[in-house]
Amino acid sequence: MFLFFTLNRKEELKKSIIIKPVCLKHFIFKKLFLSNRTIQLFTFMKEVYSIKEAIQKIEHFCAYQERCHEEVVSKLWSMKLNSEEIAEIIVHLIQENFLNEARFACSFARGKHRIKHWGKIRITNELKMRNINQTLINIALKEIEPEEYIETFENLAERNWNSITEKNVLKKRKKFCDYMLRRGFESNLIYDKVRELENGNSNSTD
Repeated sequence: MFLFFTLNRKEELKKSIIIKPVCLKHFIFKKLFLSNRTIQLFTFMKEVYSIKEAIQKIEHFCAYQERCHEEVVSKLWSMKLNSEEIAEIIVHLIQENFLNEARFACSFARGKHRIKHWGKIRITNELKMRNINQTLINIALKEIEPEEYIETFENLAERNWNSITEKNVLKKRKKFCDYMLRRGFESNLIYDKVRELENGNSNSTD
């Protein structure tokens, strides 16, 4: 029995290596130390796609949920496509409306606020990490109604405050503020709320 490995996409019809099982261990050892110009052993195990196959797969990938350009490009690189092929596919996806960064940004903002209860600061930072420009971020944030935003903040703040069992006031305040800041809410909202909650507790104690 023989194992067959293709060296790379461009030379797959020209070059191949046929290795007997007894030589496999030695082959793996050598491959792990070859230069970057040689495809590493693990890439041999990955499927190589034609343009048509890649388009079909990436269309399904985009149809499943909204994607940003960066995520799609990363997926295409993982399919062993070159830069020209990737550019061609990206143009196709945009023209066929499979890829739309404004739509992605709006969907991302709505979903992360309603499901994850993220604040605008965290949503903004996460979109920037995905290379979404500020204009689209501003449009996306408008998808969150002000009343809904405040209601989410109030519910999350009170639930978190009541869940903290720390008796020391300063430590409890820090835990609360750290949590709400991690969630991405604005510091002025958080500090106003913590004062309200502390005053409410002191009044109920009296």
